[in-house]
Amino acid sequence: MPRRVRLVLVHGSQLSGAMWARYPALLGPDVELVTPDLPAHGTRRDEPFTWEGALATVDAAVGGGDPDVPVVLGGHSLGGYLVMAWAQRHPERLAGLALLGASAVPAGVGAAVYRTLARIEQRLGADRMSRALDRELDALLPPAFAALLKEAGYGFDGIPAAWAAVMGECRPEMLAGVTAPVLLVNGQLDQLRVDVRRFRRAATAAPWVDVVTVPRGLHVFPLTHPAETVAALWELVTWARRFTVPGPPRR
Repeated sequence: MPRRVRLVLVHGSQLSGAMWARYPALLGPDVELVTPDLPAHGTRRDEPFTWEGALATVDAAVGGGDPDVPVVLGGHSLGGYLVMAWAQRHPERLAGLALLGASAVPAGVGAAVYRTLARIEQRLGADRMSRALDRELDALLPPAFAALLKEAGYGFDGIPAAWAAVMGECRPEMLAGVTAPVLLVNGQLDQLRVDVRRFRRAATAAPWVDVVTVPRGLHVFPLTHPAETVAALWELVTWARRFTVPGPPRR
């Protein structure tokens, strides 16, 4: 029987843990999938977003299972930057780290674009933003899955604080001390893949770094291309089955 692996996947801004709803069937029973909602998103829409609160959510998800089971941690977009920040604080804790759609340095022109988008979204308001996102999901996804994401709800209030934190806190060099393999997955048409080579070079302590491009994938490729995303993640799951879980710190 294959060794059990805990896979924690963190969603991006606006959506929720429901974005991973199609993944359990693709991963199989030997992968324990954990998909938390971040503050200000999904079931936690009424909570304010803070960077430390989001990191605490990741911490609880990583540590919430059997301590003898190796953990692979991944995140999409905002979630990708967040899991990178968590990994910097716990560089030897993970059996694998996956950044999905999070291979752009959040500074300079790119940061300015996201600040502008955040301001526009706030001016439009939640109702109009919800209708726009509804239309986008209907155009890209199977009807039942789109309906599930709509029912789970969106999170708009936390966007300015979330992306301000990413821009202020996150740089590729945060990968330097991470001793787990690092997987960088992006859509071919993903605007957040522009600095993938810099992220790859930054992971100097990783036993290996792999870069995967999903053909014809947009930034939302984990939603539209779940099979291709799972195929990439499976490389980390396979590696994690050989991982020795670190013991408690010595006192």
